[in-house]
Parts: sequence; C-alpha cells; structure tokens
Amino acid sequence: MGISKLPRSANTPRDPSPSKMAGPNRDPNAPDNTAVGTLEDAARNFKPTTTFYLAMTTLALLTFIVSIDATALAVALPIVAEAVHGTGLQSFWAGTAFLLCCAVLQPIIGSFSTIFGRRIILTGSVLFFLAGCLGCALAKSFLTILICRSIQGAGGGGIVVMTEIVVCDMIPLRLRGEWFGLLGGMYAVGTVLGPIIGGAFAQHVTWRWIFYINLPFIAIAIVMVPLCIKLKVLPTSFNDKINRIDWIGCVIFIGSATGFMMGMSWGGVQYSWSSWHTLVPIIIGVFGFIAFYFYENRIAIEPVVPTRVFKNVNLASAYIQTVIHSLIVMSFVYYLPLYYEGVKGFNTTITGVAIFPETFTVAPAAVITGIMIGKTGSFRWAVWSGWLIAILGLGILYLLDVNTTTVQWIFLNLVGGVGTGFLFPALQFSIQSACADEDLAAAVSMYSFFRSVGQTLGVAVGGVILQNQLVIKISAYPALKSQAVQYSRDAAALAQILKAMPEGQDKMDLIQAFADSLKVVWALMCGLAGIGFLVSLFIKDYPLDRFVPAAQAVVAEEKVEDNEKDAGVAEVGKACVDEHPGTNT
Repeated sequence: MGISKLPRSANTPRDPSPSKMAGPNRDPNAPDNTAVGTLEDAARNFKPTTTFYLAMTTLALLTFIVSIDATALAVALPIVAEAVHGTGLQSFWAGTAFLLCCAVLQPIIGSFSTIFGRRIILTGSVLFFLAGCLGCALAKSFLTILICRSIQGAGGGGIVVMTEIVVCDMIPLRLRGEWFGLLGGMYAVGTVLGPIIGGAFAQHVTWRWIFYINLPFIAIAIVMVPLCIKLKVLPTSFNDKINRIDWIGCVIFIGSATGFMMGMSWGGVQYSWSSWHTLVPIIIGVFGFIAFYFYENRIAIEPVVPTRVFKNVNLASAYIQTVIHSLIVMSFVYYLPLYYEGVKGFNTTITGVAIFPETFTVAPAAVITGIMIGKTGSFRWAVWSGWLIAILGLGILYLLDVNTTTVQWIFLNLVGGVGTGFLFPALQFSIQSACADEDLAAAVSMYSFFRSVGQTLGVAVGGVILQNQLVIKISAYPALKSQAVQYSRDAAALAQILKAMPEGQDKMDLIQAFADSLKVVWALMCGLAGIGFLVSLFIKDYPLDRFVPAAQAVVAEEKVEDNEKDAGVAEVGKACVDEHPGTNT
C-alpha cells in the first residue's frame, strides 16, 4: 500500500522557462501552467492511505519530542548540576549546546538531503537524537551531558527540518496546510510544555527521565520511518554525491552561525552585553554571514543555500517574520511561567496548568488555518490576521497584574495563542509558494534556521528587558533599592525567593515590581508583532494550484523490485541533472 497515488502524468518533465518557475521572477498573478493537466489531478487523485497517516503520525511525534527536549532541561539544570557536580558554566552550556547544534546544522542537513536522499538523512537524524538521549540518560559526568546534548541537538535539528521537507515531497502544495498546521502546533505545544515536563521529572522523579521518556517513541520512529516513508532515490554514485557537497560553504556557515548564536546566547547571562566575550563572536558571525553570501553567490558551484532565495520578496519577508514570530513564541515559553510563579506564587505543576489557555489554542488555530488556506487557495489573509490577532493578544497581556483574577488571566491568554497559531502554516505557505522548486529544501531549511534564531533572540531580548526593568522597578522602593541589582540578576531565582519570603511589605513591593517589569516585556513583544505585520504587507499572494513532481517524490507502489528502478526513476534523475546542473544562476 503506497502513501498516496498520483496520476502517471505527474512524471511530466517541468518546463524550466522562467515564466513557469516559482522563483523570484515569477508573477504571482499569472497562471502557472507547470505540468499542465496535473494541477487539478494532483489534488483530486491525492488519496491518503493508511501508510500515509502512519507516516504523518510519526513525523508529528518526532516534532513533538524534539520541541519538548529543546526546552525541558532548562528548568532542571540546577538539579542536574548538583547530581553530577557540574559548574555554573557547564550548566549554561548544557542548555545552549542543544539549540546551538540544532540551529547551525539545519541548512547543511537540508542540503545533504537533496544530495543523499530524504529518508537516509531523516533516519540518520533520528539515530543521532537517540544516541544523544541515551548518553544523557546514562551520563555520570557533566562533560558527558555536554557532548551528548550536542549530539542530540544535531539530531533534533535534522528531524525538525527533514519532517518539513518530507511533507513537501509527499503532499501537493495546496493540500499541505492542515499537515503543516499540525506540525507547527505540535512544535509550539512541545516547546511550551518542555519546561513543565522537565521540572516535574526533576522534582518528583529523576532528571534522567527527561531523556528516558524519549526512548520508546524514538524506537517506534526508527521502525516507522523506513516502513512508511518511501521516497524515490536519485541513481547517482556515492562519490558523485560526496563531490556535490559545498564543503567550503558548510564550514563558513557553521562558523558564522556558531559565533553569532553563541554571542546572542550568553549575552547578559554568562557575560554582559558590552563585554568583548559577547561582542566579538556576534561581529565575527555577522561578517561571516556576509562572506557566506558572497561565496555562495559568486563562487560555489552547488551552494548549500542558493542566494536567490533571499532575493525573492516573499521569502525575505517571511524569514524576517519567522524570526519575530519565534521570538514571540519563546517569550510565552519563558516569561508567562515567570508571571505565574513570581507574581501569583504558583508551583511548577500549577504553572503548567495555567499556561494551558495559550498552549492549547496554538495547535487548533494552526490546523484550522492550514485547512482554510487549502480551501481558499490564499495565504496572505492568514498572515495578516495572525499578526493582528497576535498584536491584540500581546497587548492585553499588559493587563496581567498582581490582582488579576483566574477567569481574567485565562481569557487574556487565549488571544495570543490563536494569533501565533495562525502564523505557523501561513508563513510556511508564504515561503513554499514563492520559491523555485529546486530550491524548496534550501528554502525550508532556512525557515527552520531563522526559527531557531528567533528562539535564541526571544530568550536574550526578553531577558535583557526584564533584567533592566527589574532594576528600575525595584529601585523605586527605598527599602529595596540597595538589593535591586542582586534581585534582578536572575528572574527565575527571584520567583523562588518570593515564594520563600515571609509575608510583608517588602514581598508585596517585590511582587509588584516583578509584575510591572513583565508588562514592559509584553509591550515590547506587542511592538515587535506590529513590525511583523508591517513586514507582512510586502508579501504577494502566490497561487497554490501549482504541481511539479518532486525528484524525491513518493513511490506509489509499496514494493519496487531492484531491477525495476529503471525508467521512471532514471528519467527523474536525468531531468534533475538536466534542470539544475550545479550552477548558481
């Protein structure tokens, strides 16, 4: 039983003329005649099978697990450090290593999937993630945890980007909405639930279960990926594949991204923002990105990331919006729990319940938006609506105060979840509808990379604002002024101090200062959402009724004999080589 059956005409070669490409020169208002006669057929004949649903369930499960692991360890680090005798510096790197490796390797992994094949790269990513989880669970030293978290991050980054690329290979563009909504919703829910799950395991069971809990699900995925995800493999030799890798581009990108992300990660945490330890890596990263763009544009034969993806207005706009969107989502993850713990005095478990109104509106909003985009054939309305709702949702969070009632904070949380949920599938459609077909893997990989950048910035920017505001607000109370700097160094630690502090005027003043400081964070996020909306005004509504058979599309038959991997696959491979012979034009 195959994943889905497309008409034989799907193998019609693509007309490579610029007017029929989805690249930077494509007119969004002009009809797209690519693969004439298959546009409607692709949607009409796309009949998901049991295998397809199993494949999508596996991809959604993997996305959920990775998103949980990205944030689960953060709140448990003090307990982990005490258990294995880690230092403060090691604790910082244990939290950073996962996100750093996850982010910097995503474009590289996307490029490798085009060369080596989707399934082998996805399977390899799952195995890396498994090795990292198992190593962390069994670790006896913090050094082992650091190494294994890096391995886990590399695998997690591969899983995230490969699930999105594989969905593009499996499903026609117009029908991807509900599935990308599902993946986006799972990613958001897992990201928000991560700290709650990690804290619960660390406090009530053992921190090792943060990693052990993944193992049965990963084992299922290892079995299901080769069984359910059957994509064509281009018939080229291993040596040819190795020779296609842009090694210099990979090195430049990894070095640049690592420097930039390191500086942004430890700024204001490990070192001050004015310290050379923070500024030098960021500056090196920025200049490295400039060098990477020049090399990929002028020198690379088969670039890791074709620079034309940045020259398309839709893609450039969507990438900026993705950074802002992820930044806002991470502000929910890190700073809403601080309100409930620091201002309301909730414990970790109750805090997890308190963020449900925001958490569990994201996934339904994302799925429904994806379905509606598919029905209407338009995505721009969803982008604009998402930003406007997000602006409203972030704006009303300013009303969260010391005396906000339970009913009030429940309803105040709902709107922001809906707005951010809208944007998960909408931004992906903005990218996929506008990029050239041969650039799809690179475009999707950069979407994942910019999402990771946004996550890093969300923690960094929000942390700086909150820290500075705590100093200002606490200093306004004469009895607390001498301790303002000390209290403001770690907002999470301050929340725990407030819980243990005896009742009195000082505690009341500190709680009020905490609440007032968080209001400024929400005001900043509201302003950033406004910028996101302004940037979204530049996007064009490219039509979604476009079908071009992917070089690594689904194999319709469940079993393909080795000696029958001939005409169809060979022709696709030849067409692939003929259409993009490794030039950057």
